[in-house]
Amino acid sequence: MGHHFLLSGGAGSGKTFSLVEVLQSISSLVPSAHIACITYTNAAAIEIKNRASVKNLRVSTIHDFLWDSIAQFQKELKVTLLELINEPDNVIKSPTPGEIYSNEFENGIQYKEYVRIGNGEISHDEVLLLAHRMFKKYPRLCDLLLDKFQFIFVDEYQDTSPLVIEILLNFLQARKKKNIIGFFGDSMQSIYETGVGVIDGYIEQGIVVKVIKEQNRRNPQSVIDIANALRKDGLIQQPSDDISAPNMKNSVVKQGTVKFAYSKSFDLKKVKSSILVQGWDFTNAKETKELRLTHNLIANEAGFSQLMEIYDNDPIAAFKKAFKEEAKKQSIQIPNDVPFEDAVGLLNWTYKRGPNKGKSHLDVLLEAPSNKKLFEHIKRWPYEKVQKIYLDKDSLIDDKVVIDGVTIKEPKRDRLIQHLFKIQELISLYESKQYNELIRMTSFRVQSVADKVKLKTAIEHLKAQNGASIATVISYAHKEGLCIIDDQLQEFIDNNEYLYWRVSDIAFVEVQNLYKYIEGYMPFSTQHKIKGLEFKNVLIVLHNGGWNNYNFEYLFNHNVGAMLTPAQKRSYPNILRRTQKLFYVCCTRAKDNLVVYYPSPSDEILEGAVNLFGTKNCIDLDAE
Repeated sequence: MGHHFLLSGGAGSGKTFSLVEVLQSISSLVPSAHIACITYTNAAAIEIKNRASVKNLRVSTIHDFLWDSIAQFQKELKVTLLELINEPDNVIKSPTPGEIYSNEFENGIQYKEYVRIGNGEISHDEVLLLAHRMFKKYPRLCDLLLDKFQFIFVDEYQDTSPLVIEILLNFLQARKKKNIIGFFGDSMQSIYETGVGVIDGYIEQGIVVKVIKEQNRRNPQSVIDIANALRKDGLIQQPSDDISAPNMKNSVVKQGTVKFAYSKSFDLKKVKSSILVQGWDFTNAKETKELRLTHNLIANEAGFSQLMEIYDNDPIAAFKKAFKEEAKKQSIQIPNDVPFEDAVGLLNWTYKRGPNKGKSHLDVLLEAPSNKKLFEHIKRWPYEKVQKIYLDKDSLIDDKVVIDGVTIKEPKRDRLIQHLFKIQELISLYESKQYNELIRMTSFRVQSVADKVKLKTAIEHLKAQNGASIATVISYAHKEGLCIIDDQLQEFIDNNEYLYWRVSDIAFVEVQNLYKYIEGYMPFSTQHKIKGLEFKNVLIVLHNGGWNNYNFEYLFNHNVGAMLTPAQKRSYPNILRRTQKLFYVCCTRAKDNLVVYYPSPSDEILEGAVNLFGTKNCIDLDAE
């Protein structure tokens, strides 16, 4: 007691359960103590608050916790923000690059879901940077925080920014008044690059005492064995001795099943029709999950491939970006008002090598008939207007977390997708008979029984339009007063004319499929999104695709290092580490059955798979 500590436990060890127990114990032993518990997501904060149910407890996300600590000090906030903007390394980017930025920030500094520095509106990243600088620069902030909270606990510490760790274990500890900092998490599950990952340095210095939790309450024995083999930190998990643990049956730990399946070519149908997944219900998203590395690998099967293609692979957006870079390289200033087609003609822009050597970039672009249509649409636009074309898949899709029915809404989706999701949500509320919530959410005015009948008719007609275009559905929902085209959406459409033109003809059913995927109603998930969740059946698809940060071959081919280029050898350790951790997180989601599918493996990969899974658990699907 009295020491800062780290409770380290592998997947399924019940770390959140232990955190709740600690909170309840402190509340019982020291009723007057004020406790802060900071988490990575709003969902985790709500879960902990509901489960702990103790007095004097403040549970919040890391960003909310830090903002609450600095928000009232507006004078210091303004000074610090200007410092960070004007420093040579541009810690926070200036709205006027190359100039000393000055602003009175008349409306103060405000924490928003977006960034508009000129208005003093900052978001998550800026809150971290500001808080770190202010706690360092104004020690009085540390004293105030120490006076306010006698205990500060950090859930999923490995995902916490190093800046936050420094505030807690450096800046606070330099003050005379002391408190207790507790960390809960697992370094093996640090799959986000912005997280601290480990705090071993503080442990080695004796600042933090490490407590290891070896039990596993979630996974069957077969998955525990795989997880232990993947860990490199010496932590060996054992099944829980609690007969009420989820992985126990009749006082004995479940054995479960773990299989490594492979085939000569990528063929998911072969996997899903095999005996390996017999009895799995792929329509039950709460019971069965299929994990892939990226949304792109899911979009086609989930039914929103055209939207993904537009937002993530638009040829005009790529062409105009490359053109701008080439103009800068050739030191050619393009007048803003010149038509884009003429602007392209101002450059001698041809391929210098490869199969297209000697051809102009524009000619190569127009070789595809579909690209001709796109270029025809924008070729007479002023160069300045074309330069404003912006498409980003983060504006379409995000990795939401759904835990115990609590959905976290990320702020990255653009106004168009938000509007389309609102339309689909109206349909979903109607289908689930949540009529009061439907009435509250819709723009339709309900003042009588007759109005309710009209609303029902309008929603029924809207439901029937899933085969109609996105533009048609938006227009109908607006005309009927179900979902009004507000000023924000109209402004977005006006400022993103090319994007809206491309999206408007797509069938609305793609939006519905995207909505169902995001909301967790489909069996698909990215491997990053799955963290913190658990399912009876888990299928992991290891589909190498030339990713920069992950390489599944590295997991199994232990001789791969000899075949790498010098540049690849330098990045190999980090890529292997990231891949191992992501794979560990995915495997440990399985409560009963786990199947890992690897298409087109080499002999070296198969040898590694046999070493990890065992000969009898490696299945050639082509031989079935």
